[in-house]
Amino acid sequence: MSVEQVQPIDKSPNNTVSVQVKPGSELSIQCYDNDVPAFIGPALERLYGNLFSSLEYYRAFGGADNASTYVVRDGKNIVCAWLFQKHRNTVRVVNEGLRVDQDDLLRFAGYVFGRYPGINVISFHAVRPNMASLPMPCQRFNCLEDMVLTLPGSPESYLASLGRSTRSYIHRYMNKLKRELPAFEFRVFDAGEIEEAQIRHVISLNRLRMASKGKEAINDEDITRRIVQLSHERGMLGVILIDGRICAGSINYRVGANYFLETLAHDPAWDDYRLGTLCCYLTICECIRRGGGEYHFLWGQDEYKTRLLGVQRDLDDIVVYRSWLHMVLYGKLVMQHATHAAVRRARVWVRRTRRSDSFGGRLVARVWRLVRGAGAVKS
Repeated sequence: MSVEQVQPIDKSPNNTVSVQVKPGSELSIQCYDNDVPAFIGPALERLYGNLFSSLEYYRAFGGADNASTYVVRDGKNIVCAWLFQKHRNTVRVVNEGLRVDQDDLLRFAGYVFGRYPGINVISFHAVRPNMASLPMPCQRFNCLEDMVLTLPGSPESYLASLGRSTRSYIHRYMNKLKRELPAFEFRVFDAGEIEEAQIRHVISLNRLRMASKGKEAINDEDITRRIVQLSHERGMLGVILIDGRICAGSINYRVGANYFLETLAHDPAWDDYRLGTLCCYLTICECIRRGGGEYHFLWGQDEYKTRLLGVQRDLDDIVVYRSWLHMVLYGKLVMQHATHAAVRRARVWVRRTRRSDSFGGRLVARVWRLVRGAGAVKS
């Protein structure tokens, strides 16, 4: 698909602009300026099934203030729905985590550059580009990774698919837990059942666990309130109870058929029972029973994620420029993105190297610990 600037053919009084993509085509575009229609929530869930492309997430954590809505229909069916914000000369696509096909991106770029003469840059954050390259000036670079487990048909199939050492690990500590703590219980609470005190307790366990490692948890009071709000709309809470007390928990959200891990924590007093990994495993089994499609561990390559079969899914930033001339004119922005890309590549290299069982890896790991201990970097 070539880049074509699409001009609006009709503007209704309610700030909605409609266009036909091509004469005779079933595809049509509607744009709702500074408005997110009520039908967009279910459409986003059906199309993307991603937490970071859901209205509930935007309501809880922000990021979609004064957003406009871009909708593509094939006949009557919505096939693309993106929220975006305009700021000076830039359009920022709000949706994250979704797959972006080349045709969809080029169609959107043609529409935006055709309709808004003052917009010269379009940016996407943390998306999955389904394209080798674009026939227009752009930058694309990795920014995050999402560790994703494609859920099998049954908990039994999942257990069988785990590595031998992981199966042995789960059997050993589950048996230890049942044998030594027969009052142990795993329970699941859905959005309408979750109590704020439960969420706060799991978050407090996370703070306690981080403190035991000499680290500081990032969930302050503001973030905690947002997690509580989103949990009441999209939450699924799995907890391990011992004598009726929460000793481990996983805070998750469901969007479509997919689940997203917010926080996994356990009381360090129960380290000998590996409650954190067991709680995550039991939560995943519950997601499978509910017919889940994917379980997203999200960012960070923690060992338990790969042990439980999380597979890295790279997420990229994309920046599209109106023309090569505009890319030159926005040279400072281009350099900022190039710097971010280089820093990201360096961090990924350091992380990969310091985990390798080699002299170089051990040396990098030692230097990294010294640098972090001096407070020079944050990972």
